[in-house]
Amino acid sequence: MLVPYRTSFNGKLDRLSSLIDRLRVHVSNTLTESADEDFANFRIYANEGRALRLVYSPVKNGEAGVHRDMEAMPDERPLVSARITISGVGGQLVSALPDCISVPLAEDPYLTAVVMPLIEEVTQPRCGGQAAFQRLCEVVVIRLLRHAMEAGKADTGLLSGLAHPRIAAALVAIHEAPGDIWTLEKLAETAGMSRTQFAVTFKERVGTTPMGYLSNWRLDIARSELESGLQVKSVASLCGFTSPAAFSRAFSRRFGYPPKQRRNHAA
Repeated sequence: MLVPYRTSFNGKLDRLSSLIDRLRVHVSNTLTESADEDFANFRIYANEGRALRLVYSPVKNGEAGVHRDMEAMPDERPLVSARITISGVGGQLVSALPDCISVPLAEDPYLTAVVMPLIEEVTQPRCGGQAAFQRLCEVVVIRLLRHAMEAGKADTGLLSGLAHPRIAAALVAIHEAPGDIWTLEKLAETAGMSRTQFAVTFKERVGTTPMGYLSNWRLDIARSELESGLQVKSVASLCGFTSPAAFSRAFSRRFGYPPKQRRNHAA
């Protein structure tokens, strides 16, 4: 069996860092005491007994991302209200999230530990509070992704795949080394499964084939690298394509325009 690419501090497979490295969390319009605003898709409520509840409705495909279940319960009042969007490579992760995540914080002390400083920055404003609020929101999003994965909030999609210990090993390998020469056999070996078992389980959990996921991940990274100004030839090599011509064909099929156009537009 191949060795997993990245481990967390406790030596276990780190299933999220390679994704989070490529994500960007944007926090806009902090709306204290405005939880009824349609704009706010991230809210923290407190009830009369001071129990806290976090609600997040991720923005998917540019849609508003505010779910009907985000409204306060009869005995709740808003403490924090803001709009948080996630961009960058790894849109599959956002798409895999439920339309609305509601977490009573008493159920997750690790999430509570980062939410409390967030509430403090809003309720007890001090110098640098807005910058601190934005940084803390990034940490809260990471903890929220971890919660959604560990709590089995998704039946299919990337989160479901990452929740499966063997499929996760293959996914992390793809995320960490998209330019490697991956085959179905090699990915199955990384997962410690037979070729057939791996292919079937991957499709059931992630919703696409292993090679299809690999191709989409490579192309998402390629688009990001082109936007940063990297040459087409370098991007093709970085993302594991056999030639710039093969890369250009695959990129054009996926996005509807050639990679050179994307790079020129970014420049």
